[in-house]
Amino acid sequence: MGEIQKSDTVCPAEELLKILSGKWKPQLFRLALDGPLRFNSLLRQVEGSNKQSLAMALKELVEEGYLDKVIIKAKPLHIEYTLSARGRTLIPVFKQLEIL
Repeated sequence: MGEIQKSDTVCPAEELLKILSGKWKPQLFRLALDGPLRFNSLLRQVEGSNKQSLAMALKELVEEGYLDKVIIKAKPLHIEYTLSARGRTLIPVFKQLEIL
């Protein structure tokens, strides 16, 4: 997925809905609010998910700049996903949508 076209008339909620449209993205974003995400843990937490769809959703969120992918070189090697600075800017909008 590419960058979302920015304009002065785009509402932050509309931008968030476009970003999170896709299978598992809202759940991944919500889980990232609580701290770093690890792939195998997500497979257990996101009911009904599979490796391929989860990997694609994570990849898209990283490419769009809303998650950071960090490779932890400790043994065993693993990858963590955290909210990026750009992703954190959407937290207030996301929380408002949860209330509705």
